[in-house]
Amino acid sequence: MRIAESSLANVVLIDVVENVAKAKAFDLEDARYSLGKDTRVEGSCDPSLMSGSDIVVVTAGLPRKPGMTREDLLLKNSQIMGNVCENIVKYASDAIVVVVSNPLDVMTYFTFKKTNFLKTRVFGMGSSLDTSRFANIISKKLFVSTETIDALVIGSHGETMLPMPRLTMVRGKALTEILDDLEIESLVKRTKERGAEIVSLYGSGSAYMAPSAAIFEIVEAILTGHPKDIPVSAYLDGEYGHYDVCVGVLASIGANGIEKIIELDFNDEEREAFDFSVQSVKDAIKSLSI
Repeated sequence: MRIAESSLANVVLIDVVENVAKAKAFDLEDARYSLGKDTRVEGSCDPSLMSGSDIVVVTAGLPRKPGMTREDLLLKNSQIMGNVCENIVKYASDAIVVVVSNPLDVMTYFTFKKTNFLKTRVFGMGSSLDTSRFANIISKKLFVSTETIDALVIGSHGETMLPMPRLTMVRGKALTEILDDLEIESLVKRTKERGAEIVSLYGSGSAYMAPSAAIFEIVEAILTGHPKDIPVSAYLDGEYGHYDVCVGVLASIGANGIEKIIELDFNDEEREAFDFSVQSVKDAIKSLSI
């Protein structure tokens, strides 16, 4: 909806349940007249319709249910992703692939390995959503506009994510200069638990409004060709001293996908926490069959 209403690109929705994809496409296109837009939206179960796509956003998979961790989804969603990857390679081999399926970092790694695309062309949305959540929670705590906040969350899109208060700026000042340790700890905890909290409140399904905004930010940076620094789950090949893993890091996103991974200057505590987060993803990757 965000992409269609911005007139940024035409959209094809593909789902194994054909009627659901068609219904959503019809519903979105029926809004064109009221909104004064003319973006084409098509829905089908035919994967060949992704042919020629500049970007493929993968949201396929089972949603989390209350009490379920992202890691619980690993086995089933890797089976679903295997089929999706085959179709991407067959029909959209030149596309940039943005992974949203959970557990996100592991599914991003799986997609990178299965497609064998360049590492700059396969990455996950996760940390950008976590950063947006962190900024929102800070905004409500300090009663300031989110426009005055430059937040940052890296690491896994899960329980070991790493909000970065020292590198998060509010009106040009570091968050660590504004709040004490206990207040920051509370904000970090709320950020880490936000996704599970929303799942619990819904009772069935998970967040989609904020994730769609995070996806749109990435898609817009790619299609407009104006690089933007966004934290995404990227394949590391020596960055931060880590290899063969996908995890959330700050990157410049542009027309070619990941233009550059931006390595931050960690202190000892941040380095230890980041290494721990990376290891949690590596441990989950070990259970994959690729």
